[in-house]
Amino acid sequence: MVTIKTTKGDIKLELFEKEAPITVKNFLSYVKSGFYKGTIFHRVIPNFMIQGGGMDENFMQKETAAPIKNEATNQISNKRGTIAMARTQIVDSATSQFFINVVDNDFLDFKAPVPQYYGYCVFGKVVEGMDVADAIVSVPTTAKGMHRDVPQENIVILDVVEE
Repeated sequence: MVTIKTTKGDIKLELFEKEAPITVKNFLSYVKSGFYKGTIFHRVIPNFMIQGGGMDENFMQKETAAPIKNEATNQISNKRGTIAMARTQIVDSATSQFFINVVDNDFLDFKAPVPQYYGYCVFGKVVEGMDVADAIVSVPTTAKGMHRDVPQENIVILDVVEE
């Protein structure tokens, strides 16, 4: 269990260590190092998800560890309240950024072992604080440079702590 402490409240997560061991180990290494302190939810899209864990309040990308293997083949669906790793178009590119699904996003699930259908690895679920995720996703957004869907007010991750 971990708790994401934000300026909007706390989100408590149960992690799926057995189903996504590489991903959970990676996430916990960032948690234990204090990496997430001062990062923001930088991408917020209603009826989709909230994404954070990689940029500071000045929108500067933080230095990360090497990317990890995508464990989306674990067949855990991107349902409302699940947390998954964000990545680029490259299947095995996830580092520190994560997103919480605020609706069922089955289209993000693993479908086939090819890049366009590989999906996004779910590695846990919200057990308390989904109301906080809903509050975050309802914040008005804007664009900042090349980034879209940026909350107009900074939603800061104060800390992520292991329970």
